[in-house]
Amino acid sequence: MRVNERIRARTVRVINDKGVQLGVMSSRDALKAAREAGLDLVEVAPDTNPPVCKFLDYGKYKYRQRKRNYSAKSHHRMHFKEVRMKAGIDEHDLLIKIKKMRELIEKGDKVLVTLRFIGRQMAHKEFGEERMNRILRELEDIIRVDRPPKFQGRRLTMTIVPK
Repeated sequence: MRVNERIRARTVRVINDKGVQLGVMSSRDALKAAREAGLDLVEVAPDTNPPVCKFLDYGKYKYRQRKRNYSAKSHHRMHFKEVRMKAGIDEHDLLIKIKKMRELIEKGDKVLVTLRFIGRQMAHKEFGEERMNRILRELEDIIRVDRPPKFQGRRLTMTIVPK
């Protein structure tokens, strides 16, 4: 976005701070009029012919833009949910957990999937990897793997996020 002397066009269409169109004039005259009003001349539509410029307080304008962007991001904040299960989870129970993960992902949440290994289950880590691969296959249409399956002590964890 070009401001004041950085505007390259010779002629510009000018709109004052009240939204009233002042017409087409040279960029020098427009800049002079903006300065007399105590404002900056800001190019708001550079792709038109002639470019459209507006009288604005550029500092205030940038502040409002930043504030608007921040509030838009805060409305779409992602929550972090955890789904825990044991490595020896039964087929039907696994399907219920997958259904719950699908609901969380569709709601827009990040999901931490945790498989716990108890006792001698640590000797059969491949069962846990099979469970994680099954989860990935079932949800592959709506997820992206943020952190792939990784062992952390007696736990196998992975993080999945919406596509």
